[in-house]
Amino acid sequence: MMQTMKFTAKQIAELLDGTIEGDPEVTISKLAKIEEGEPGSLSFLANPLYTQYIYTTKASIVIVNKTFVPDHPVSTTMVRVESADVSFAKLLEVYNQIKNNKTGISTHSIIAGSAKIGLDVYVGEFSSIGENVVLGNNVKIHPQCFIGDNTIIGDNTILFPGVKIYSDTVIGKNCMFHAGVVIGSDGFRFNQQDGKNIKVPQIGNVVVEDDVEMGANCTIDRATFGSTIIHQGVKFDNLIHVAHNVEIGENTVIAAGTGVAGSTKIGKNCMISGHVSFTGHITIADGTILGGQTGVSKSLTKPGAAYLGAPALEVSRFRKSYIYFRNFPELVGRIEKLEKLEKERK
Repeated sequence: MMQTMKFTAKQIAELLDGTIEGDPEVTISKLAKIEEGEPGSLSFLANPLYTQYIYTTKASIVIVNKTFVPDHPVSTTMVRVESADVSFAKLLEVYNQIKNNKTGISTHSIIAGSAKIGLDVYVGEFSSIGENVVLGNNVKIHPQCFIGDNTIIGDNTILFPGVKIYSDTVIGKNCMFHAGVVIGSDGFRFNQQDGKNIKVPQIGNVVVEDDVEMGANCTIDRATFGSTIIHQGVKFDNLIHVAHNVEIGENTVIAAGTGVAGSTKIGKNCMISGHVSFTGHITIADGTILGGQTGVSKSLTKPGAAYLGAPALEVSRFRKSYIYFRNFPELVGRIEKLEKLEKERK
């Protein structure tokens, strides 16, 4: 991974507030799994199941917990930290910052004269920036992106290739949108007149607050009027659809394949698994947990409750019911047998 960057054990220990056991000047230029480590690579040990590999790894540096006590001699340089998991994630974040720290405006991009561009902005090839767009400092627009008129994008936000932002969208700071994300497409709303579907104009917008991340090919519809709102700290996996006038609360996380119908309001700190479906015009309480493929057809008002199934049932009820679902053919057979015996008695 880190092909063009070199760090010493001393530099890594300073960054992570760790201590060194071994050579402080040994250098690494890439990352590796501990079982696949080779000279010049950095790895970490957090899961006890992988402890065996620290005695055989060829990695030059391994990050370990301060509490780790080896049973055999360790030849690699160790950097001891409070949490190897957390520290390694911090290193990955530093790597990403370095990798994505591109600047400059490509001569193959198109930027309207009325657009306002901040400091250290990157705009890649064949991207289009519309009228009255405002880009904050350190915004990164990768190739083939489209940003519609009157859009505002806050500092340090990254748009990866092929992201499309429709007009009047407001995006906060420190957001990340992966390839193929579409924000501000029309909401799906039609009225039937004389047997025809007549489109209702969608004149609202989308507001995305700070620290939001969206995986590849997510689609967020603009409001009919007013705003579709994605609040601060929300995290989306790939392939999620959010319909018009939906509101999603702070720090909620949603896994791939989920769809949220119009005007539904999802609370804060919810955990939503993959392929969950929401009907429209309902409310989901803060802290709700939804298992994979749950179908939510009515409001869930109990904060912190967990649900499974379609329609959604609280986990305890679903598990009890599942016993009967699983044995349903046998139960039907027993009922038919009892009915037959009852008829014979008569």
